[in-house]
Amino acid sequence: MSCGEPHETDCSEVLDHLYEFLDREMPEGDCTKFEVHFEECSPCLEKYGLEQAVKKLVKRCCGQDDVPTDLRSKVMGRIDLIRAGEAVPEQDLTVPDTDRSATAAE
Repeated sequence: MSCGEPHETDCSEVLDHLYEFLDREMPEGDCTKFEVHFEECSPCLEKYGLEQAVKKLVKRCCGQDDVPTDLRSKVMGRIDLIRAGEAVPEQDLTVPDTDRSATAAE
């Protein structure tokens, strides 16, 4: 997505790191660059608003649920692989390996 206008921070960079911005997991200087971009770029601001609303809805609806420890470790392991630039195997994180064969047979 791009609005077609030149910006100091490119739309693709903003959208690639949108969740880091939403979660405040980036340096303050980068957050400031993104805020400036949102002031200049209505398509990115709209996408930001939509993702922020979805995040709030998920937190409100699912915020009380405990995440199974094994699922959390699998997800975090995948995130680490992605950040390291390694290939990530395609598999369903929600179904334990032992249950896959039973699910496939049905």
